[in-house]
Amino acid sequence: MGSRAVTLATKKQVGNPKVTPSFWDEACKQLIKKDRVMKRLIPQFGDACLQTRGDAFVTLARSIVGQQISVKAAQTVWDRFAVLPKKITPAAILKLKVDDMRAAGLSARKVEYLVDLALHFDSGALHIDAWKSMDDEEIIDELVGIRGIGRWTAEMFLIFHLMRPNVLPLDDVGLINGISLNYFSGEVVSRSEVREVAAAWAPFCSVATWYIWRSLDPQPVAY
Repeated sequence: MGSRAVTLATKKQVGNPKVTPSFWDEACKQLIKKDRVMKRLIPQFGDACLQTRGDAFVTLARSIVGQQISVKAAQTVWDRFAVLPKKITPAAILKLKVDDMRAAGLSARKVEYLVDLALHFDSGALHIDAWKSMDDEEIIDELVGIRGIGRWTAEMFLIFHLMRPNVLPLDDVGLINGISLNYFSGEVVSRSEVREVAAAWAPFCSVATWYIWRSLDPQPVAY
């Protein structure tokens, strides 16, 4: 996937300003025009749109905390963990006691992952300033070098933090289930079938994926 310049624009809703990628409206228009399911789904959610937390480290830390547990459980553990430091920064995490992190509900492995993540950020090992100009695959290759971060987590980072427009997370259960439900009447779908469906979404696979997630859960997805 090639990199694409992304600017952010503010889209105002009643009493609730939201930040969304500048390509969002154009993506919705194209998806509605090219795909019958998107034509039905997109209007259901009004001005709702993809949002970013704005902090690369926090986004990745939350993704590690939430691995292999429910969204509700992940939020509970995160809330307990987030009050340990005054502010969630790499340096602050490296000063935390392992016992305190475990007491917040983190497994020993997730503590190790968070520490490794903090070390990568704190040491300058990551090319953070260059990410805006790097190709999607280059960023994925760099992120999967951190313990606890696989391709799926890296793809969520591309979507939710860097707001890359054309990411297709083939390992995402929600995407697979949503395509099954919306395009194949609930039948099991293969990766090749997912790719066939997504061919009509390019170059806005991230946006279409977001709406597929919403079709399964009306609450906006966030990482």
